[in-house]
Amino acid sequence: MVGIFLFCVSGCVSRATHTASSVVQYLHPDRTEPIETPGMARLNLPIRVGIAFVPETSGRHLHLTENDKTDLMRQVADHFRQYDFVRAVEIIPSSYLIPKGGFQNLDQIQRIFNVDVVALLSFDQTQFVDEGLASITYWTLVGAYVVPADKNTTHTLLDAAVYDIASRRLLFRAPGASRLKSRTPLVKLDEQLRQDSLKGFQEASHEVITNLDEQLALFKHRVKTAPQEFQVVQRTGSRGGGSVDILWLGLLAGLGGWQLWAHRKKQS
Repeated sequence: MVGIFLFCVSGCVSRATHTASSVVQYLHPDRTEPIETPGMARLNLPIRVGIAFVPETSGRHLHLTENDKTDLMRQVADHFRQYDFVRAVEIIPSSYLIPKGGFQNLDQIQRIFNVDVVALLSFDQTQFVDEGLASITYWTLVGAYVVPADKNTTHTLLDAAVYDIASRRLLFRAPGASRLKSRTPLVKLDEQLRQDSLKGFQEASHEVITNLDEQLALFKHRVKTAPQEFQVVQRTGSRGGGSVDILWLGLLAGLGGWQLWAHRKKQS
């Protein structure tokens, strides 16, 4: 009778890969703290939104291709398009963003793509691999057959920072995170890491979209209560009839203007 025995092989080797992009390093290169003083954000409704990934700061990502980035940006774009106060959403290819380009690069993007607001996507992803941690040996009729199995962990952080380009003001941000574990034979490790990487971005993007709704609600409240920071106007030639969100923000603009007038009147 032939028996098959399984046992673990010792001597595992751990390694990690890390790739990231940073909004701070893109907008404020070679500075530890931002120094630009943001002005009043003038929101012309309905707004035109651009969506872009900021350049990587620690080398090119091994698994996230330009097509993958485009797919993720389309998910965020579809979410923006459901709001009546958004006139258009443009997906901006990575080639238009210059590493450490700063707001000067955003000014160029604004002119090229005719957008008012930009959602900058940044990420931080680390993949840990423990090689040989659970290597399995099959004893067969022809001898030992070793199948190294690896325990992999993928940590992904994704962040959407929404800026008004003209005023340099951060309107709001929405983060998302994901943590995945998998185990796979060494021969399939690269493919498993690629799948885990993309799945990590997908899970994090779903959380980003959920947080976008929450941050948008808070942003509406800030527009109402901070007229010194925001000015909301109706874009000339736009059709706002029947749009609940546009009418709502239009009322906020009127209320905000009245509050700003009252505030200045009180100071004088």
